[in-house]
Amino acid sequence: MHTITNWLNGLSGPLIYAVVGALVFCEDALFFGFVLPGETAAILGGVLAGQGKVSLWWLTAVVVLAAVLGDSTGYALARHFGDRILTTRTLRRRQERTDRAREMIRERGAWAVFLARFVAFLRALMPALAGLSGMPYRRFLLFNALGGLSWGVSCTVLGYFAGAAFTRIESKVGVIAVAAVAAVVLVALAVWGLRRRRGEARRESERNEENEREAQREKGKRDEEGKREAESEEGKRNEEGKGEAEGEEGERDEERAEPEDPGDPR
Repeated sequence: MHTITNWLNGLSGPLIYAVVGALVFCEDALFFGFVLPGETAAILGGVLAGQGKVSLWWLTAVVVLAAVLGDSTGYALARHFGDRILTTRTLRRRQERTDRAREMIRERGAWAVFLARFVAFLRALMPALAGLSGMPYRRFLLFNALGGLSWGVSCTVLGYFAGAAFTRIESKVGVIAVAAVAAVVLVALAVWGLRRRRGEARRESERNEENEREAQREKGKRDEEGKREAESEEGKRNEEGKGEAEGEEGERDEERAEPEDPGDPR
């Protein structure tokens, strides 16, 4: 992260806009976010804006526009290539998460496009899934624009205030104090990330348990239905056997009841 920041810091203003915009665009259009999330680029651009390297307003406009165009490109590619777009090696290794994302878009519709903007994996994948789901483009574009606007503004503004705070702290207490603050921030982010992963793991475990209980209920229903069918078949066979036995007994009784022939010498 520090290396990337230094590299961006060495670029001119127009190049910073171009690089940040390209990274945000490629994240959604080409699944590039699996390597470097566009969120990181947007926040780092905001940091440079806070240090006076670029304009916050122009940077925010570039990030929002790149996010909306990147999502629209991902949507169009999915409509053109179909399910083949999900057969890439990167997505095959994440099949379970991809399936959950498809379930999310089935359940929430266009709102999934808006919500996915704030989750790195979903942000890169959801435009393609929206295209594959057959969602009308106008509806997709509306929620894509809303998500891109809120996400782009929040990321750049967050980076801006972080960069401004860094500059003020560095000028007052020196690099050592800044490093201490950075360490605290990193620890806080690590703890937050760990808690979020634990929460996701707990929710995943709960979903698995619910699925297992549902499977057991379905199995119980099938067993009960099979038992009732077996009992019904057994009852039918018993009734048929009883009817046949009664018929044979009746025939024997009729034979015994027939009168003797009068011409019999006896």
